[in-house]
Amino acid sequence: MPAAPAGGSGRSGCRAAVLGHPIGHSKSPALHRAAYELIGFDCSYRAIDVTPEALPGFIRTLRSEPGWAGLSVTMPLKSAMVPLMDRTSELVQVLGVLNTVVAEYDDGGRVSLSGHNTDVAGIIGALRHAGVQDGAPALILGGGGTAAAAAAALASLEPSSVALCLRDPAKASGVEAVAAHFGIPLEVRGWDAAAEALAEADTVISTLPPHGADSLAERLAGAPRRRPGGVLLDAAYDPWPSAIAAEWQRQGGIVVHGLEMLIYQAVEQVRLFAGERFTNAAEVTNVMCDAVGASRR
Repeated sequence: MPAAPAGGSGRSGCRAAVLGHPIGHSKSPALHRAAYELIGFDCSYRAIDVTPEALPGFIRTLRSEPGWAGLSVTMPLKSAMVPLMDRTSELVQVLGVLNTVVAEYDDGGRVSLSGHNTDVAGIIGALRHAGVQDGAPALILGGGGTAAAAAAALASLEPSSVALCLRDPAKASGVEAVAAHFGIPLEVRGWDAAAEALAEADTVISTLPPHGADSLAERLAGAPRRRPGGVLLDAAYDPWPSAIAAEWQRQGGIVVHGLEMLIYQAVEQVRLFAGERFTNAAEVTNVMCDAVGASRR
């Protein structure tokens, strides 16, 4: 897939933020601040609670204020932000969701906002770090914006098959469209088939909210023991371990903390915000790991 165009200018004395609702639990400020200090990027970063209803007003205000580098965007704003952009990357156009906004100013001080999606890179990085191999059968749990990003990420791993399990299969159209775009073989199943799909998959990406897979963990525990191995990436990282992660690990599988995805996608955000100041992805990744107590790469 094409890389998102670089939008940062490396300017100093600017500001950035993560938007969402609720947002108090976000690890993004710790990740970004650690990276900015490392690379000498003079930019503040904070968490701002914004509801979907308040988002258009927030963006209007942002457009009147100088000095923004960009925004990290989390739930429930990832789709609501798209129509507020001046332009979006090809990946955002395919997915219909973004998680990154880059602000660029012309000589007259007018700002242009571009939307990008680094969640896909975050998922790929986390799965590769866990040792996922190309060609493995995969499963996506959930059908929202992160599930669409998961489908795009799996395209780079060339899975032999992909199952999508969600409570309302009628809401699978967004993920189905992404799978069709990337040529992924996708089978949509109802939630009653999720436990069986877990037993069949070698790579599982849960995009469900906190506690969203708790009932599935109970069904997995009561079913015949699945074969050892396999990788589960749980995008929900608070509380940790989740019930599904704990049960997967108990049965001999490899669990990828949701923070892994968050770190890898944040590295790409810093690249976009900081521009030429960003020169060493490995160093930025490691300092982010230190900031949230994750193991270094």
